[in-house]
Amino acid sequence: MSIAVVFDSAGTLLNTYRVAKDISKGKLLPGIETTTLTFSSPDRVLIIIPVHSKDLINTPGDMLLSEYLVKNNIHFGVSCTRKIITAEAIGDVLYTDVRARTGDLQECIKNVWSVCKAESVMTLNSGAIVNMAESAIEYAITAGGWPFEGAKETITALHRMGIPTFIASGDRSTKLERMADHLGIPRDRVYGVATPSMKAQIVTDLKEEFDRVMMVGDGINDLCALKKADIAILTVQQPGDRPEELYKAADYVVRNVSEIIPIIKSLLSP
Repeated sequence: MSIAVVFDSAGTLLNTYRVAKDISKGKLLPGIETTTLTFSSPDRVLIIIPVHSKDLINTPGDMLLSEYLVKNNIHFGVSCTRKIITAEAIGDVLYTDVRARTGDLQECIKNVWSVCKAESVMTLNSGAIVNMAESAIEYAITAGGWPFEGAKETITALHRMGIPTFIASGDRSTKLERMADHLGIPRDRVYGVATPSMKAQIVTDLKEEFDRVMMVGDGINDLCALKKADIAILTVQQPGDRPEELYKAADYVVRNVSEIIPIIKSLLSP
């Protein structure tokens, strides 16, 4: 029997710290779960912005974030949203926003740096939550992640068993590829800036190639993919509360990503 394993990235393979800046209130929200925050309103869209952190830090903090993005021709990717919204409509709001400043995102980046600076291997992604009803950037976002203990060893063990592994994540592709290199996952099996529906489609497509497809995720943006998978694994290695729907969709709940090894071995046993 052939089996493929699809992993979410942040919170599943990577121990992830996130911070958001509430633009209207001027309040920093350390340790926030950004996908849950996004899904709490149908008008919110979580986007990834491929900014270079050091370049942004050196930009005057009072510059409009929209002006910085337009001036530097910086595009965006949609990480998650509850309803279908065109990229054009999102861009119309993002690139004309008059509330968020580069200083808001600078605060987020500096906060994540202060928490993650001791990690030898890490990713850093920045973005925003756009509120389509308000036609404005509602939150600036930065997330830092580093491999969970045992993540690399789990990937190595799966490959030795002949089990191909994939990453489907809402994070930026270039950052994911570097982490995949560290973990030993081929770059052509990495799908970045994947929305919940895209993750589900990746699982569906792989089901045509493999007898069984396992999805391993930790957040509400993994729910559609977990439901599509033959074997749905919810990992709770990342601290935090999770919606009950995730537990209902899961065939197994694990506290460490390495626990999927005995599950797969049991599936392969005659």
